[in-house]
Formats: sequence, C-alpha cells, structure tokens
Amino acid sequence: MTKPQQPELRRSGRGATDDDSAKLHVDEVGGGGGGPAGPIPEGNRPGRKPRKQQDKPVGPPPTPRIFDEGERRYRFAFERSVLPASILAGVTPWTSGVTVTDEALEVRFGLWRLNTALANVESVEVTGPYQWLKVAGPPHLSLADRGVTFATSTKQGVCIRFKESVRVLDPTGHLRHPAATVTVEDAEELASLIENRAQLAAEHRT
Repeated sequence: MTKPQQPELRRSGRGATDDDSAKLHVDEVGGGGGGPAGPIPEGNRPGRKPRKQQDKPVGPPPTPRIFDEGERRYRFAFERSVLPASILAGVTPWTSGVTVTDEALEVRFGLWRLNTALANVESVEVTGPYQWLKVAGPPHLSLADRGVTFATSTKQGVCIRFKESVRVLDPTGHLRHPAATVTVEDAEELASLIENRAQLAAEHRT
C-alpha cells in the first residue's frame, strides 16, 4: 500500500522523512544558518539516550568517618638498652602512649596514667639526653622539683610543665607533679602540637 503524503512532506522539507528537515536543524526554521540555536546535538535527537545517567550515583556511597580527626596518638621510642627494664615494669609499645585531643592530654605508661586539660599546660620544651639510671623502668620522680618522667629512651623527650600540679604516682593525691617528661618517637612534633592546642584551649576558656 502506498503512502501518498510522503512525497509532499519530503518536497516541503518539513517532515521527518527529509534529512534536512526542521526537526534536525533548528537554524533553518529561524531563517538561515545565523540563528543562535544551531543544529540539534546528536545526543538530543529523537530516539537517542545519553550514555551516562547524570542523576544516578556512581559506585558505593562514601563510608562515614567515625573517628575523631582532632585526636593524635604518639608512641614511645623504645631504646634497645632501656627496653628490658621497661618490659619488667610492664611498659611495652601496647601499654604505653601519649594521646592529645583538642582539649586534653593523656599519658599511658603501663599501670600509670596522667590526665589533664590542655588549658593546664604552662610550657613545653624538648629536652635530653638523659642518664640511663634516671629513665629506665617505671616512672621516675625528680627529687629536685617533684617532676615525673615516663621514659623508654635516653636520647630526647618532651618536658611538659603544668599550671596546676597533676597526680600520677600517689593515688591519694598528696604527691603531685608540676611537670612530666615523655620520650616519644616524634618529640618535636608532639611539643609543637601541645603548645598550639594548649594556647587555643586557654583562649577558649577566657
């Protein structure tokens, strides 16, 4: 069966049977090739589907981060000559460490703990080296200023002085320490971090 209308549509240039019809070239409808619209893009022509669905997610959703980005933990530097005495005191890489949050400082050294607010920090200084007898084993008490030393190395450490003395060795609180020294692996970094966060914590309280 013939389709008598198709020749007329093709001669008029207004049907889909003509390759140069208005459905494929919008500029011809506007009166010549100078229109702003231009030809219809290939991907927008009737019957064509985009290669990629923009509104569909690609891949699995991101996993939420559940840890506190402000928390930093530093390991103690275990020197070979000090290691046997540290182990006898119950101090190992798994039972020791220094944790700094946005507001607090915590030292874990075997059975001993030090906890204080960063706003309580008065000054921080990298010190060392130390004598073996004054650092090996459990925490050491300084007879000169009652400071406490958590040490696993004779090379260097971070001396932290407090505005108000802290409790460590005496559970009753009668003996308190105005300073504490920790021999961590990244002493310079720890000192800088405590100093900066202590300043921010003090400014936040005022």
